[in-house]
Amino acid sequence: MRILIVEDEPQAADRLESLIREIRPGVELVGKLDSVKQSVQWINENPPADLVLMDIQLADGLSFAIFEQVEVKSPVIFTTAYNEYALKAFKVNSIDYILKPVDKDELAAAVRKYEALAGLMKPQEKMIESIGYAMQMLTKKYKERFVIKVGEHLKSVEVNEVLYFFSLDKATFSQTRDNRKHIIDFTLDQLEGLMDPARFFRINRKYLVAVDAIQDMVTYTNSRLRLVLKSSDDNDVIVARERVQEFKDWLDK
Repeated sequence: MRILIVEDEPQAADRLESLIREIRPGVELVGKLDSVKQSVQWINENPPADLVLMDIQLADGLSFAIFEQVEVKSPVIFTTAYNEYALKAFKVNSIDYILKPVDKDELAAAVRKYEALAGLMKPQEKMIESIGYAMQMLTKKYKERFVIKVGEHLKSVEVNEVLYFFSLDKATFSQTRDNRKHIIDFTLDQLEGLMDPARFFRINRKYLVAVDAIQDMVTYTNSRLRLVLKSSDDNDVIVARERVQEFKDWLDK
């Protein structure tokens, strides 16, 4: 297996090389690059590597710029310090990502995933398609405002003024800091993909809440949590049991 490492921190690059040689002793390291510029030049001048281990933040910018300047024909495993919630797009069946500091077992699992998938796909087509999708998802801008109808008028509501979204009687509402409710022309499922996951969390089928909307949290039956939300008189705002641990992890950032 021919491996290319793209990493701007020398110690991190050396660690990746050491780990990959432990995992696959017979690998051939074809290069260690630290910038977008070097990577573009290398890819233009050399046959594709079998696998690329690539950091997102490089010496001269984001590694995504590489894909904009040259056709990358190799599958990529990203290594990154980015928040894990911003990286859900990478959990597709053709590439992976590993949060820093890189763990040997996680790297080994990612390599096994690549090896399992590589034999099932046409030369890198699916992998490159997924890389493009992941780049688009990671760099996308989350929704910043909504246009709502108030009587005969239209009004713009900033997302940072929204405390939470909730569904009621087959409609979706936003609750804002000024204690107003507005009907939103989106479902909660749609909103979940439009809101910044660092600020909003889907606690159950009815509520999508902002972290700054939470006034209090109380342990509840069956290992659940009950939330007290600002500007809410609902005493039954419950974090679904299957979401409690993920909710706690989201808060503990």
